Amino acid sequence: MALPSRQSASSARRRPSPRKRFRLGGVLLLWTLLLAAGIGVAGVLYGVHLDRVVRGKFEGQRWALPARVFARPLELYAGRALSPDQFQAELDRLNYRQAAEPSNPGTYRREGEHFRVHTRPFRFWDGQEPGRQLDIQLADQRVASLKDTAGGPDPALVRLDAMLIASIYPTHNEDRLLVRGKDLPQLLVKTLMAVEDRNFDRHFGVDPKGILRAAYSNLQAGSVVEGASTLTQQLVKNFYLNADRTFERKLKEAYMALLLERRYSKEEILEAYANEIYLGQDGSRAIHGFALASAFFFNKSLSEIGIPETALLIGLVQAPSSLDPRRHPQAAKTRRDLVLDLMVRDGVILAEDAAQAKLAPLGLAEGGGRPVGEYPDFISLVRRQLQRDYRDEDLRSEGLNIFTTLDPLVQSTVERSLPVQLAALEKSRRMKAGTLETAAVVTSVDQGEVLAVAGGRKPGYAGFNRALDTVRSIGSLVKPAVYLTALSQPQRFTLTTSIQDTPVSLPDGNKRWEPKNYDRRVNGSVPLSDALARSLNLATVNLGLSVGVKKVAETLYQLGVQRKIRVVPSLLLGSVSMSPLEVAQMYQTIAASGYRAPLRAIREVVDARGQPLNRYPLAVEAVVDPKAAYLTTWALQRVVTHGTARWLGEKLPEGMTMAGKTGTTDDMRDSWYAGFSGDKVAVVWVGRDDYQPMGLAGGTGALRVWGDFMLALPNEPLSEFPPDGVVIANACGRSNVPYIGDSASRCGSNGGGNASKRPGQGGGAGAETAAQTVEEPVAEREPPPPAPTPKPPQPASGKNLFMSDFYN
Repeated sequence: MALPSRQSASSARRRPSPRKRFRLGGVLLLWTLLLAAGIGVAGVLYGVHLDRVVRGKFEGQRWALPARVFARPLELYAGRALSPDQFQAELDRLNYRQAAEPSNPGTYRREGEHFRVHTRPFRFWDGQEPGRQLDIQLADQRVASLKDTAGGPDPALVRLDAMLIASIYPTHNEDRLLVRGKDLPQLLVKTLMAVEDRNFDRHFGVDPKGILRAAYSNLQAGSVVEGASTLTQQLVKNFYLNADRTFERKLKEAYMALLLERRYSKEEILEAYANEIYLGQDGSRAIHGFALASAFFFNKSLSEIGIPETALLIGLVQAPSSLDPRRHPQAAKTRRDLVLDLMVRDGVILAEDAAQAKLAPLGLAEGGGRPVGEYPDFISLVRRQLQRDYRDEDLRSEGLNIFTTLDPLVQSTVERSLPVQLAALEKSRRMKAGTLETAAVVTSVDQGEVLAVAGGRKPGYAGFNRALDTVRSIGSLVKPAVYLTALSQPQRFTLTTSIQDTPVSLPDGNKRWEPKNYDRRVNGSVPLSDALARSLNLATVNLGLSVGVKKVAETLYQLGVQRKIRVVPSLLLGSVSMSPLEVAQMYQTIAASGYRAPLRAIREVVDARGQPLNRYPLAVEAVVDPKAAYLTTWALQRVVTHGTARWLGEKLPEGMTMAGKTGTTDDMRDSWYAGFSGDKVAVVWVGRDDYQPMGLAGGTGALRVWGDFMLALPNEPLSEFPPDGVVIANACGRSNVPYIGDSASRCGSNGGGNASKRPGQGGGAGAETAAQTVEEPVAEREPPPPAPTPKPPQPASGKNLFMSDFYN
């Protein structure tokens, strides 16, 4: 019997027994199962975490959306004052395009005074304004007719889409225009799938077949022509993750894509993708979503773009920076043409359509997607009003739509006028160019809506806003309040009452306060209306002392003045200081027949879904007797026809009537004019920022600026119909003068004093002097106040307190 070899014995000793091998395999299997179970549990727990992340952002507020600020919409109706050039300028500001056949929204055709316009649909605070195809005929500077050329009923009123004038961006400066999935153009959707995800409707978030197909297509082309990630994966990467190219991030991306597809429909995912995708940069502003990209690159809404524009947008998805059509036009065109080929391959368009699209230019437009125009002065007014009602973070994240009262037609007219008129004034006075500054405010009469604000001579300059923040003595602009106070006492004063333009001397410490007329003359007894028209200082002071300085201060508060007023005699000549905006409030109340409407810059605020959040209703309050306001307006109209603003009266077109008041302060440091037509109030200040004299009175400075832009605007004349209780009568040697009740029978002298006229000191009652000899600068010294300052009246709760926000 043969013995086993030494080698065989050694092998036998090293080989484990079957029982031992089974035990070792079982341990390994157990540990493998335990490890797999642990990984599975960890994967499930991680999946629960990721699912919470997916749902948290997708179902909550997905984006921080900027607040968008809109101007007032242009309203068209038969009879509206509007010239053809003004209408075309409005269409151009709204980025409407001229076309031989305006068949698409946002296009128009003009033939003289005849327009054919295809308006855009727009969601306002009170509902959706549909897009319309209109035939608009203008004649004699007015809208003559509106017709619907699409077969619908002719509309009585049409609102064009509101013009975007500002955006308040999130802190990280992302911007996007949200578009609902059902509103995405099918051409865009089909092209997106053809280029980025051909199996979008069939895969479950990750597409293994798509990965293989993309790799094969890219290999054949020798470059990247198709992406391997699904649209869902791209959304996850943009929505939740960073751009790191790591294996860990790709696994996370795939896992979250699966969860996203499990939770949400394809339509919801596509909508989120279309609004989130990054497509370019506009300075510090990131362009997200196809809707904003369409506006940014083409100045068109997404529904208005055609085949070449669609191909360009989809092409940008691959590499927005290196394919930026403004910086890399050739690369962008090459990519666009490749996308056109893919559109043909998948049957999205025909080959001949692609050939024609390849011949088209890139079609880029400047300024797209940005606010139209630069209105920092008006926007600063809006923001001050918003800060009363909203937190800054709400304005930067909630997607609010803010509809303002800005009238672009009025604003642009004012902005064109200011630098031209100031340059002319500087030249006439041989001043160094740029010496003078100005501010202007234009409001509506009835509603107190701020239509335009200019804080300086340079349009669009976001600097010191003189319209809101320059507070200067108003000079003779205060005088209407003095005469209004007197005319509110018809038993004592009428427009024909004789008041005394005689010297005044009041104690002022160790000195005397002795104001004088601008021409240093004394006119004796003059009719009340003439004293205002000629801006006689002595007559005004005597009248104010007769009615009481405290009463005049109370009238100023009733007219809407908010800041505290020193009740001193020099108040009667304008020692109170105000901003142009405050003066506009004061004159708005007079122009509106004594009904004060606190000035407002905002009409409505709605959220991103179009639901009203805060209403800024018209808050009108009767604060002054309408009869006295009418008589004051009549006297202010004579300022234009016979007094210090006669320059304006000579330029008024036939049938137009306006009223107003010039104002000049010490040494001609400030030149003012405040006036109104039947529908607009405007205030202009001209002066120097260093407070130095400039040699311009109200009638030779601010009035010229005011008249230039107001005469260029459509205006309604002043009402010819007096309120109840006012009669037009011939009395006291005057014809067609309004009186309250039977006060026409009283023609006696009043007004504090009976000084007789001295030789060489001007004419008697009814005498008028030239316009340039009627204003008196305000005295520098003020005597001690004879009475405490009255407390301003508090508006009722619920009223618009906007003006008080500045000055209380």
